[in-house]
Amino acid sequence: MHWNSFAEFLAMGNHAVYVWGSVGVMAVLMIAEPMLLVRGRKTLVARLKRQLRAEQHESVANRSTSNTHRSQA
Repeated sequence: MHWNSFAEFLAMGNHAVYVWGSVGVMAVLMIAEPMLLVRGRKTLVARLKRQLRAEQHESVANRSTSNTHRSQA
């Protein structure tokens, strides 16, 4: 398609609302997607770190309880 002026380009043959609305939505999604992925990754890493600490704490507690029972026998 050929436009004679920048205003005609922006009007997109009287379809500007649909064209520029679509471009705007896509731009927002393309910006939001990486941000959401980074936030999700940070949340996952934090949750896995908490889980690892809880498992390590539970392991230490089980070993100390086991040692207490052995010394009493």
